[in-house]
Amino acid sequence: MNRIKEKYRTQVVPALTKKFDYKNPHQVPKLVKIVVSMGVGSATQNKAILDNAVKDLEQITGRKALITKARKSISNFKLRQGMPIGCKVTLRDEVMYEFFDRLTAITIPRIRDFRGIKADAFDGRGNFSFGLKEQTVFPEIEFDKVDAIRGLNITIVTTAHTDEECKGLLAELGMPFQRAE
Repeated sequence: MNRIKEKYRTQVVPALTKKFDYKNPHQVPKLVKIVVSMGVGSATQNKAILDNAVKDLEQITGRKALITKARKSISNFKLRQGMPIGCKVTLRDEVMYEFFDRLTAITIPRIRDFRGIKADAFDGRGNFSFGLKEQTVFPEIEFDKVDAIRGLNITIVTTAHTDEECKGLLAELGMPFQRAE
């Protein structure tokens, strides 16, 4: 069994039940999915850039990436509806817990001058999103084979109803949030 899943059952559920005064263990919020996405706007001129981004994302997540397409045309960006402009991977179940464990234990501590993740990116419905400036912080990416530094977005979807519940869940699972000063 995964380390994070075990920690959720043995430590997180009792801690959140006590903190938020839940009557039923099924009320305790849990992780639903993690979406990792990468926008590659320059892919409109060069398809090889998108192929490299897809390859990087697949190395990071261990899953096949889905290419995202533009929803509408924007003439100033030379963008037409249906053009490929990014890629994403949705992780669920065991793969999601394994990715979350690698993210919090290995990847985030490798970020230069890291002082914690800002806790202001909750959406009001119990989901949390944050971005990383470069894909090279992941140990799966070989720095010598990187053609360009690309940022990526990570969205963690939970069953929490409020931001406070979501933050409590992620903090108990080991997400390194910034301390309020």
